[in-house]
Amino acid sequence: MSRFDLDEFIGEVRSANSEAGQSGVMAVLQRALTDNDSIIEALGEPSEVGPLPIYQSSNLTILNVVWSPLMVLLPHDHKMWATIGIYTGREDNIIWKRQSETIKAAGAASLSEGDTFSLPEDAIHSVVNPVKRMTGAIHIYGGDFFATQKSEWDPEDLTERPMDFEEKKRQFRQAQDRFDTDSR
Repeated sequence: MSRFDLDEFIGEVRSANSEAGQSGVMAVLQRALTDNDSIIEALGEPSEVGPLPIYQSSNLTILNVVWSPLMVLLPHDHKMWATIGIYTGREDNIIWKRQSETIKAAGAASLSEGDTFSLPEDAIHSVVNPVKRMTGAIHIYGGDFFATQKSEWDPEDLTERPMDFEEKKRQFRQAQDRFDTDSR
């Protein structure tokens, strides 16, 4: 893949997932991120906040995740592996580990343009866009992201609870509204 072609990328990710799983998908994503400008040409300049579906099947989901400036997402899991690649902006991740009935911070990863990051199936992480512009990232999951029930952790006491997808949609809409208001 020279310049980023969305259909070609999807085909390569699907093939890599079938042949080598997460490590193969990571290699495809790393190659794609060598030309971030062509990714922006293909996907558009990030302007709509949210997890925007690119491809979805029972064993693979590819999303264009756009974070608004200074957006925060609570600690959560995916119940499947994830591979993340930043094509514009920044994404800071805090990695959490289970500790009896709660979680505790166990590490961090700060991702900038061109960086990739993998999370195993049992990972728990929170996400912050620390910059005052939109961040665009390709997130690839080893399963059907939207059909899998996930957990999140309460920000006050760090206890686990089922993720409320409707609340997440509201959170992304509110972030979009803040961005739209601040952009005027």
